[in-house]
Amino acid sequence: MHVLVTGGCGYIGTNLTQALLGQGHQVTVVDIMWFGNVLAPHKNLKVVQGDIRDAEKIPMQGVDVVMHLANVANDPCGDLDSKLAWEVNALASMQLIELALRYKVKQFMYASSGSVYGVKDEPQVTEDLSLVPISDYNKTKMISERVFLSYQRDIILQCIRPATVCGLSPRMRLDVSVNMMTSQALIKKKMTVFGGNQIRPNIHMKDMIGVYLHFLKLGSQATGVFNAGFENISILDIAKMVDKHVPAEIVITESNDPRSYSLNSDKLLATGFKPRYGVEDAIKEMVAAYQAGAFKDEDNCYNIRTMKKLYGPKVGKG
Repeated sequence: MHVLVTGGCGYIGTNLTQALLGQGHQVTVVDIMWFGNVLAPHKNLKVVQGDIRDAEKIPMQGVDVVMHLANVANDPCGDLDSKLAWEVNALASMQLIELALRYKVKQFMYASSGSVYGVKDEPQVTEDLSLVPISDYNKTKMISERVFLSYQRDIILQCIRPATVCGLSPRMRLDVSVNMMTSQALIKKKMTVFGGNQIRPNIHMKDMIGVYLHFLKLGSQATGVFNAGFENISILDIAKMVDKHVPAEIVITESNDPRSYSLNSDKLLATGFKPRYGVEDAIKEMVAAYQAGAFKDEDNCYNIRTMKKLYGPKVGKG
């Protein structure tokens, strides 16, 4: 099968691309490479450095499945340049699925976000609840979902709303909660917890990749919107879990982020998917990797730092 992965050089995309190649698929990656490219050459891999806003240059000929991961990721980066976030996350997404339909692509998967729900009082957040996004990033994800769902009669479609991903990647991120606190404990011997009582859903990197491969196998047997998160843990409890493996001081400060919710993924589980990894696995893997020198605390591991270098001077301009 020929799979096009947008954002295939990213934190999740790099692992996903490697997994697809491991299963024998032909893979084309399109990535702007803000964070570089650490994918190893492979006979079944084609890597294209390109901007998804330039849709006509995306090589869609012969593609069977599109996995759309490319986006301006997380709230701080979306807030840095709202115009850029809307162009990349929403407008380019619409152009991408229209291009996929023109080339008769069979299946389209979209990496949305569990953050589209906003602040919820319900004990379990299911796919049928209303979406009340509170940031540009969340809003662009919601709008893109609505665009894609308007085409669901014309293509096999899965919109996946992941929890916060944790764990290792060759293109490492240290600005997501579990990874951030683990790296702080390892490097600074001190973790900063913003608020602490907020409940946040989490998913291990290997399970996140497993979800994409699961839907690739299922094809038309399971379509629509699916939550993907299996551990709903408070920020403070994550810090305490890290502390068990890397003793460190826990400093609690105020938070201006009110989101607190428990993601329910029963709909995904009903399709036959079985999670195999957890937050504690990610912590232990990170500890071993850091001790082996597999990653360092570098600017490239933080999306906002890299985005500021690239786009900071352009914020608010045309």
